[in-house]
Amino acid sequence: MVRTRPMETPPKIENQDSRWMKFALKEAEKAAARGEVPVGAVAVIENRIIARAHNLREAKNDPLGHAEIYLLSKASKKLKRWRLSDVTLYVSLEPCLMCMGAMIQARIGCLVFGARDPKAGACGSLYDLSNDRRLNHRIEVTEGILAKECSKMLSDFFARLRKRSVR
Repeated sequence: MVRTRPMETPPKIENQDSRWMKFALKEAEKAAARGEVPVGAVAVIENRIIARAHNLREAKNDPLGHAEIYLLSKASKKLKRWRLSDVTLYVSLEPCLMCMGAMIQARIGCLVFGARDPKAGACGSLYDLSNDRRLNHRIEVTEGILAKECSKMLSDFFARLRKRSVR
């Protein structure tokens, strides 16, 4: 299912979204290869990727080591500004509370994610910070882009972990 707020996305945009989400999935593959939960993200402005990141919590022993947090930092440094209202952020998994809070603080204009996160999602699954009128910024969201591929990567990763722990 693709849900877009506040207006429906034309099919041409959905194809572009799929294109950029494939780059986020490549980042997720890098995370998986390092034994990290496979979440990847890319930041796009004017049809150009300006930053890429993937989860590094285990490698850096960092509870803030989510792909989105690293991505926001890289994008801000590259652009030499913290306001990222012209950035579209693509991420393979629905962001958590921490990441949504960071995106709101960075004034991200658009968020596109693949798979929903029923246990920690803060963009519609458990919470919806993207559209909370009590906050000073709202983020346009498109969800479900390459959702099956994103979900499969996560499911396969956790199945391998469970298999290893049984041995």
